[in-house]
Amino acid sequence: MKPFVLLATRAEDVPADEEYALFLRYAGLQPEELVRVRLEAEPMPRLDLDELSGIFVGGGPFNASDPVQKKSAVQRRVEAEFAALLDEVVARDFPFLGACYGIGTLGAHQGAVIDRTYSEPISVVPVTMTDAGTEDPLLADMPMIFDAFVGHKEAISELPASATLLASSPTCPVQMFRVGQNVYATQFHPELDVEGITTRIHAYAEHGYFAADELDLTLAAVRRVAVSHPSRILRAFVERYAR
Repeated sequence: MKPFVLLATRAEDVPADEEYALFLRYAGLQPEELVRVRLEAEPMPRLDLDELSGIFVGGGPFNASDPVQKKSAVQRRVEAEFAALLDEVVARDFPFLGACYGIGTLGAHQGAVIDRTYSEPISVVPVTMTDAGTEDPLLADMPMIFDAFVGHKEAISELPASATLLASSPTCPVQMFRVGQNVYATQFHPELDVEGITTRIHAYAEHGYFAADELDLTLAAVRRVAVSHPSRILRAFVERYAR
C-alpha cells in the first residue's frame, strides 16, 4: 500500500507524539503506512501525490485569522507551504482530510471567511449531518447526530460556493465540509479519545483556551458523555482511499 501522510504542527513533543499515535490507532494504520511530517520543525518536503494514498492534517497552534504581523515566521512558512500543496490537491481532487487546523488551511485556500465568531471552548458538542452529509460515503456509518470533541479559537463563519457543508453544531455552523469529491476538513477532532484530549488540556493549559481557574471544569466537560463515533471517519477515509 502507498503510505498516507500526517502533516502536523504541534511543537510540544508529548501531545505531538500522542496525536500521531491516535491517528495510527483509529485509522488502522502501521507506522510505515503513515509518514509524519512535523512542519513546525522542518519545511514541508516535496510530496509526490502519485506515491501517496492520501493526506491527513492534524490540529495545531496556528490561527489563520490572526493578523499577519502577529504570525511567526514559522507560521507564515507553513501557510505558504499549505497554499502551494492545496493548489495541487484541489486541482487533482486528491484525498485529503484536515482536522481542526486542517479546516483553517483548506478554508483559507478556498476563500472562506474565518474569524472568532464561532469559537468553541474545549468540550463535547453534538454534531448534526446535513442532507449532503448523510449521502457522503465518508460518513456512511455515522449517526445523523453524534458527539465530538472540539476546542478552537476561530472557525469558518461563511463557506465559499466551492464547498459542500456536511455537518454543523449548535455553536459552530461549519463542522465539516468537502471540496470536490475527495477533499475534506473537520472542525471537530475525529482522532481524539478522552485520554488524548486530557493530555492536550494539560499541555495547552496556558495557551488561552480556558482561564487559569477552569482546568477542572474543562476536564469535566470532556468527560460528560462518551465520544466514540468520529474516529470512524478516519478508518473510512483509509478504507476508501488506500491504494
